[in-house]
Amino acid sequence: MASGGYRNGIPKGTIKFDRPLTSTPNVRPSSIKSRLPPATGLRRSSSGSLVGKDDAGVPGRVRVAVRLRPRNAEELVADADFADCVELQPELKRLKLRKNNWDSDTYEFDEVLTECASQKRVYEVVAKPVVESVLDGYNGTVMAYGQTGTGKTFTLGRLGDEDTSARGIMVRSMEDILADVSPETDFVSVSYLQLYMETIQDLLDPTNDNISIVEDPKTGDVSLPGATLVEIRDQQSFVELLRVGEAHRFAANTKLNTESSRSHAILMVNVKRSVVGREADNSSESDRPSHLVKPFKPSIVRKSKLVVVDLAGSERIHKSGSEGHTLEEAKSINLSLSALGKCINALAENSAHVPVRDSKLTRLLRDSFGGTARTSLVVTIGPSPRHRGETASTILFGQRAMKVENMMRIKEEFDYKSLSRKLEIQVDKLLMENERQQKAFDDEVERITLEAQSRIREAERNYMDLLEKERSRYQMDYMDSIKKLEERWISNQKKHNDGGNREAQAESVAKENEDVRRLLQSEIKLRKEAEEEVKNLKSQFTSEAGGNADILKLRKMLEDESHQKKKLEEEIMILQSQLLQLSVEYNETRTLLERNGSAKTGNGHTASMGEVFEQVVGLRKILSLLESEDASVRIHAVKVVANLAAEGANQEKIVEAGGLSSLLKLLSSFEDETVRRVAAGAIANLAMNEANQELIVAQGGISLLSVTGADAEDPQTLRMVAGAIANLCGNDKLQMKLKTEGGIRALLGMVRCRHPDVLSQVARGIANFAKCESRASAQGIKTGKSLLIEDGALPWIVRNANNEVSPIRRHIELALCHLAQHEVNAKEMINEGALWELVRISRDCSREDIRNLARRTLNCSTAFLAEMRRLRIDC
Repeated sequence: MASGGYRNGIPKGTIKFDRPLTSTPNVRPSSIKSRLPPATGLRRSSSGSLVGKDDAGVPGRVRVAVRLRPRNAEELVADADFADCVELQPELKRLKLRKNNWDSDTYEFDEVLTECASQKRVYEVVAKPVVESVLDGYNGTVMAYGQTGTGKTFTLGRLGDEDTSARGIMVRSMEDILADVSPETDFVSVSYLQLYMETIQDLLDPTNDNISIVEDPKTGDVSLPGATLVEIRDQQSFVELLRVGEAHRFAANTKLNTESSRSHAILMVNVKRSVVGREADNSSESDRPSHLVKPFKPSIVRKSKLVVVDLAGSERIHKSGSEGHTLEEAKSINLSLSALGKCINALAENSAHVPVRDSKLTRLLRDSFGGTARTSLVVTIGPSPRHRGETASTILFGQRAMKVENMMRIKEEFDYKSLSRKLEIQVDKLLMENERQQKAFDDEVERITLEAQSRIREAERNYMDLLEKERSRYQMDYMDSIKKLEERWISNQKKHNDGGNREAQAESVAKENEDVRRLLQSEIKLRKEAEEEVKNLKSQFTSEAGGNADILKLRKMLEDESHQKKKLEEEIMILQSQLLQLSVEYNETRTLLERNGSAKTGNGHTASMGEVFEQVVGLRKILSLLESEDASVRIHAVKVVANLAAEGANQEKIVEAGGLSSLLKLLSSFEDETVRRVAAGAIANLAMNEANQELIVAQGGISLLSVTGADAEDPQTLRMVAGAIANLCGNDKLQMKLKTEGGIRALLGMVRCRHPDVLSQVARGIANFAKCESRASAQGIKTGKSLLIEDGALPWIVRNANNEVSPIRRHIELALCHLAQHEVNAKEMINEGALWELVRISRDCSREDIRNLARRTLNCSTAFLAEMRRLRIDC
């Protein structure tokens, strides 16, 4: 009787790692791409990217190789008198399956591997192209299928402890992946699972024995969030993981295989690689703010996954001898393999329905067959003629799998978070550098100031000493002069007393007095000159102190340091602006990917994008950037305002803050196509509010939109302008304004673009306008002919009433029904052939409400009824 148990006889939870799994990386010096040319079908360019890759993906058929197991000991004895049931022709990639001694069937495969093929040869032709694709960013799958005991686990999961040449595909794949990735920027992680009795169990954590499958409702991607994920840094830790997983995998002893796998083993290798982003546009050094500001570009992150599937072998119960619980295991294995075969049959025959939900195995492999992964399948067969039926079934499975086409796609995204961190680090470095330079600047200013004060004090002391010396010298000269005068006066007095008559004495005295007066005046003049000289010395010292070379040098250094500080502050502001712009772009990209999903605030409740921007940046600050002199800042600012205007809660705040006036000003004065497109989109969002519509018209918005629609050539700009006018057309009060200011003619003029999105907006505007006119006519407010007909819109409406684009056709059908409700329009509509379109709408329109409206309109119009009777048309 067959007995079940754990592989290698080791119970769960008894395996321990000999050393930590995150040991020092053992990266091989040469990369896989330098050893082997790229695989056929994925031609590689010089930069390493895939030639021909686009958003739609790269087609790739499932590649199938067949491997023949040599005869085992039992077959050498039991089948000694019989020839092998298969004959291989590896040079022709063909094998023959013998029906009898004279007849055989021939089958062709992508590769035919004989019993002598080495494990290295099997890896290179089966798995290596898939591994290369995984390293380039594609998902990949390598799977082994075949009868029990034909060598599937040997091909995929052999560890090669005793003989390294016997290593299987799992070990060799990880060697090449670790040799090609960079430990600093790339990340490799592994999950190892088994599908046993329709339950997914974790081979790395045996207690986790019921893992759920989660499908992304948007993309359909399958994930297993409950599985253990282990980061791999070196080959040895990966081999230890495989050894642990193999010990926990279920195996049993049957008649066909002494160690038969009773579960499907699934190895998932997740690879996350960083690819340097494209360089920015070339610009001269003079255009850059400074050498300190580096032009950062976001790197691209590629996320790929390699799935290696070791399927349990199919078996026939009467041959394997399974009983009891082993029999139940065999039933579960055969059911899951049967479900896989049905899916491959449906894909090979291009069936509309593929039963992927019949089994958890097919759900896990939905990306491998008919999905986005590059898939290689190796089917293993045995030579024994006793198992010819199982061999034929395996070969046919491989033949059907070769007809399955996958559409491979690269999954990559911009690493805005990494770029944001780099910019924050750069800002922190600049702030630290600025603080360091500021401190050095302050210290230098303080040192120079102290040195200058010391020199000034020394100069003042020298000046005072010099001044005191000059004063003492002049005082001494003055006293000497006075003393000489006194001596001369005394001498003269003596002479006067000794002789001469009185007149001579008087004349002599007068003469002496006159001499004394002249001498006194001369002394006074000399004293004044001395004082003037002292003043000149003082002013000269002051002039010399002001013109001192050291003082001038100090002033120049102060001015240079001040200028450098201002320059650093400008660079910091530029970096902060770049960080803000990148944050805005990241939020826009994330919003598009999440389809306008809500963001989580710090308190756990959901907040709209407008609330987030209002909290972080401030609405008035964003609106002020619309008038920035920097074109790139204006572009990013108008994008943010457009996103905010898409939310009704922000529209009133934008209008109150003057955002509408700024947007209209941009639309009228700015020639950049991107600014005009985004500004028109923001105005279109604001025009959805009736209160804003009158403000737009009051500020000349219709004329500006009409001029923009006449000048623009870009389809997206025209779509935004047409959408804004179409929103205005839904306001009953603006009908005459739209006609007199050229709004209707502008709509009709934009049909020159012929782009479906533009035509859809034009048709919506005409339908809104016609509906308002119909309502006004029913209320008795309007009596004359339709303004649409007066502006020549009817011929275009009739021509596009049966447009192949559904939104255009639906809006035009509504417009025709509303125009026909006013009897005064009937004659013009009959002349232009609109009657026939109304009859067609009443009969063939896909929407019942429009059919009923057209039928009711025809039956209520006397002119239409008379014309239908004349033409013998039944409604």
